[in-house]
Amino acid sequence: MHGAPYASLVVIAADLDASPLLLLSDLAQHSRNIVFDPRVSLLIDGTAGYRDPLTGPRLTVIGQARAVTDQQRLARFTAHHATSTVYSGFADFRLYRLAVERGHLVAGFGRIHWIESRDLLFTADVAALAAAEPEILRHMNEHHADAVADYARGLLGRVGVDWRMTGIDPEGADLQSDGETARLDFAAPVLTPAAARTALVQLTQNARK
Repeated sequence: MHGAPYASLVVIAADLDASPLLLLSDLAQHSRNIVFDPRVSLLIDGTAGYRDPLTGPRLTVIGQARAVTDQQRLARFTAHHATSTVYSGFADFRLYRLAVERGHLVAGFGRIHWIESRDLLFTADVAALAAAEPEILRHMNEHHADAVADYARGLLGRVGVDWRMTGIDPEGADLQSDGETARLDFAAPVLTPAAARTALVQLTQNARK
């Protein structure tokens, strides 16, 4: 675009440290722009349901988009966006991870803050949990589907059917049912498979009280 600003709609997933992940086609204009200049900004809109969108929260995340070939991160993205599985293996699609530099939060009228990356991202070592995530998801969805449904209904008040866990990170887990999403928060950060198991067992008990 000859150096001109260019805005485009994309879907994102979050890495375990909260860094945004994007799956983009090399043919798209935004991908061509990233090759020219990797600096990007993402506007994350939380204004749905507000009568006046300008009173609702939104966060602009600024950083550099870098292509990654990590299959574990790709699996995390496709778990959150199932339709992307169809084209995720195409040669002209590439996974990008945003190296976050800053964020600009507008939390409502007059509540505006710059946030440094250290305060936006989870900075503890997430390697052990990241390595275990695929097995945790498989185990919960195949052997404890009833518990996942209890999380959605008993803790989050969601109805829906066939709830699945699509991701787990130090601060919580993501659930989906027929396109509907829900977020399950942990009481305290978890960094290991053992800690995740303890947290999930406790949440199951809470959901069934």
